Amino acid sequence: MFLPDLLKGKRILITGGGTGLGKSMGKRFVELGAELVICGRREKVLEEAAWELMAAAPGPVTWHACDIRDPDAVEAMVGKIWAERPLDALVNNAAGNFIARSETLSPRAVDAVLGIVLHGSAYCTLACGKRWLAEGRKANVLSIVTTYAWTGSAYVVPSAMAKAGVLALTRSLAVEWGPRGIRLNAIAPGPFPTQGAWERLVPRADLAKEFESRNVLGRVGDHRELADLATFLVSDRSGYITGEVVTIDGGEWLKGAGQFSFLDRLSDDDWEAMRPKKG
Repeated sequence: MFLPDLLKGKRILITGGGTGLGKSMGKRFVELGAELVICGRREKVLEEAAWELMAAAPGPVTWHACDIRDPDAVEAMVGKIWAERPLDALVNNAAGNFIARSETLSPRAVDAVLGIVLHGSAYCTLACGKRWLAEGRKANVLSIVTTYAWTGSAYVVPSAMAKAGVLALTRSLAVEWGPRGIRLNAIAPGPFPTQGAWERLVPRADLAKEFESRNVLGRVGDHRELADLATFLVSDRSGYITGEVVTIDGGEWLKGAGQFSFLDRLSDDDWEAMRPKKG
């Protein structure tokens, strides 16, 4: 399905690209010919990831240590990237999240998540966007959101607020910048295990089992599945798609949205007992 040179000539920046889903997407991009740039706060992690990616795939990989919560740091990073060669695509992947009863949240806790997810995505998008527009360059922004960006979710309220904002950013700029050659789309993943996030969000084995199996397909997602979807959306083959959010969650949110989805817990005897009686 994916030609070996599908992303040849594309220079792509992934925020939070040194670990987790960002790293998995980066690996797929370089496999298909992209020139990859990754950023994050921990330089050692980025350097190790870059060498690992270059050992596994032929494309060049560079890295920049950057706290995307800081707009000046973002501007400096993007300026350095452009000094070498302009980007063709940006993937807003960096995220932060934790579970908590909302009444216990401090302002600092709220700001920690909003700063990375919402502000960081906005800073990176605007820093790249103003350069693309000034140069008349066609480009592509892909953001990683979540299905509760449009439903909301208890116990992860700052993340829900931030992801909803990123989705609004995506749809708003898709309309504003589309006539000038810039596409923006989003992916809403379901459960895709990553070491750091899983330890914070599902710290107990019983919670993890429930979280991972409550979707229609009864399993977690494979990183390659999401990476292939991201590859399609940053490639020119998706050139007529903009302002869209693609859900990849094994049917999880649809199952939860249906009022009677809980009936999957009934046994055959339960169903038999509920059948209308003749007579």
